[in-house]
Amino acid sequence: MTSHAGPGRHEDSSEEGRRRALRSALEVADLTVDQLWTRYFAIGGHADVLEVEGHLQGLMSLPPAEVNVLAHALNERLDELLSQRRVPYHPPVRRGRLSGSFAALLSLVEAAHLAPPDRLPALVTEAGTAMGVEVTVHVADHEQRRLWPLLPSGTRSGDSLPIDGSLPGRVFQTVRPLPSEADGVRRLWLPLLDGAQRVGVLEVRVGTPVELYDPGLREECRWLSELVGSLLVSMGQYGDGLERPRRTRPRTPSAELLWRLLPPLTAGSGSFVLAGVLEPAYEAGGDAFDYALSETTVSLAAFDAMGHGLPAAALAAAAVSAYRSARRDGRGVYDQARAIDEVVADSSPASSFVTGVLAELDVPSGRLRYVNAGHPAPHLLRGGRVVKSLVEGRRVPFGRGTGVLTVAEEALQPGDWLAVHTDGVTEARDATGVCFGEERLVDVLSREVSGGQQPSETARRLMHAVLEHRDGALQDDASVLLARWAPEPRGL
Repeated sequence: MTSHAGPGRHEDSSEEGRRRALRSALEVADLTVDQLWTRYFAIGGHADVLEVEGHLQGLMSLPPAEVNVLAHALNERLDELLSQRRVPYHPPVRRGRLSGSFAALLSLVEAAHLAPPDRLPALVTEAGTAMGVEVTVHVADHEQRRLWPLLPSGTRSGDSLPIDGSLPGRVFQTVRPLPSEADGVRRLWLPLLDGAQRVGVLEVRVGTPVELYDPGLREECRWLSELVGSLLVSMGQYGDGLERPRRTRPRTPSAELLWRLLPPLTAGSGSFVLAGVLEPAYEAGGDAFDYALSETTVSLAAFDAMGHGLPAAALAAAAVSAYRSARRDGRGVYDQARAIDEVVADSSPASSFVTGVLAELDVPSGRLRYVNAGHPAPHLLRGGRVVKSLVEGRRVPFGRGTGVLTVAEEALQPGDWLAVHTDGVTEARDATGVCFGEERLVDVLSREVSGGQQPSETARRLMHAVLEHRDGALQDDASVLLARWAPEPRGL
C-alpha cells in the first residue's frame, strides 16, 4: 500500500491518531463519505457506509484490516491528486527510475539476462520479497500430472501437487488465478504462461486478508507471473537447470530428439488456438507435429514414422525438417507433400515410410486445405460434437512414391475444432486386448469440448484417458493435435 508519511515523520500509532489521519486525508482528498465508501468497497472493503462514517467520527471502531482498506482507498485518491497537480515541464521530461513493484520486475528482467537458468527461482524469490510477498514457482512435469516446486537453490522439492484434484491444479487447467486460505496460510495461485502455453503455477503468500483480495496487488502478481512464465521458457533453452525438475524419469535418446524438435505444445493468434500432446513423454520414438501461425494463415502437420526408437525418431525429424523448409519457403500444401516425399525416400530404407496430415487454414475465410498421407482421418467438431471425418485428400504415405496427389478442401464455421491424431491413440489396447477405439475418442472429445474446455486441457484429458485405458504404459507413440477457429464476429 502507498505510504504518504516521509521516512522521518513521527506517526501517532494510537487508534485515535490513525482516526485523525484518516479525517485529515479525507479533507485533503476532497471526497464525501459516500464517495470514499464507494472507493473503499470497490477494492474489497466489507463495512457499510454508516459504519465507515461512524468510525471516522469516533462513534465506533472498524477492524484493523478494514481500516487498512480505508487508508488504501484514501491514499489512491491522494496519489491521483498529486499527479494532477504536478507542474508540467516543457518539453515533457521522462521520470526517473521506477520504484516499488515495477522496480522489482525490472530488476528481475535485468538479472535474468545474465543469469544461468538454475538461478531463476532465486531471482523470482528476490523479486517477490521486493514486492512484499513470498513466492514459489511450481512447474508441470512433461506428462502434465503434477506440479513441482522449484527451490531457490535451483533444485526441485519432493512435495508435488496433483494437477487433477487440487486448487493449484485447477489454476493450471483453467489458467485463472484463485485465492486460498487453507491451513491458515493465505495464498494467491496464478497460472504461469508463455503466450498460450501452460508452464506451471506461481504461489504467492501474503500476510493479511486485505492483501489477498487487494486488486492492486493481484494485478502486480499477474505481471510477475506472466514475466516468470516467459523467463522459464526462454531461459530453459540454454541450460538444463529448469528442465531437470520437469522430468520424473530419464528420457530415451529418441524422445530427447523428438522433444527438441517439437514446437510449444500450445499457441494462439487471436482467432485461432492450437494445442498438441505426445506420449509416452519419456520413450516416444516416431510421432511428431508442427505448425506456424500468422494473421492470415495457419499451417499445421502431424507425422507418424514407421518403426520405434531412434531410427523412427530420425525419420520423423527428417519429415518435419522437410515440411518446415518447404513451408518457410512459401510453398503450399501440394509442394510441401512433394518435398517430404523426397526427403523421406532419400533418408531411409526403401521399406520405410511416414504417415501424416498436412493442413492449411485461410484465417479470414475459414477455408481449410489438407492432404492425408495414409494417416487416420482428422475429425471436425461443431457445436461440441464430432460432425464428420475429413476423409478426402488421401494418398500413399510419404516416402512410398508420389502417386496421385489431391488437395482436399473443407469450409469451417466459426467455433469449429479440428482434431488430428495418430493410430497410437485409437489402437491403444487394455489388458484384455480391447482398443481405445474411434468411438471412445469421439466421446471424450465431445464431452470435453461441449464442457467448455480449452484445446490444451482437452488434449491433456484425452491423452490421460488413453493412458488410463492402457494402465499408464503405451506400446506405441500416441499424439493429438487440436485446433479451434473462432474468429470475432464482423461488424455490420
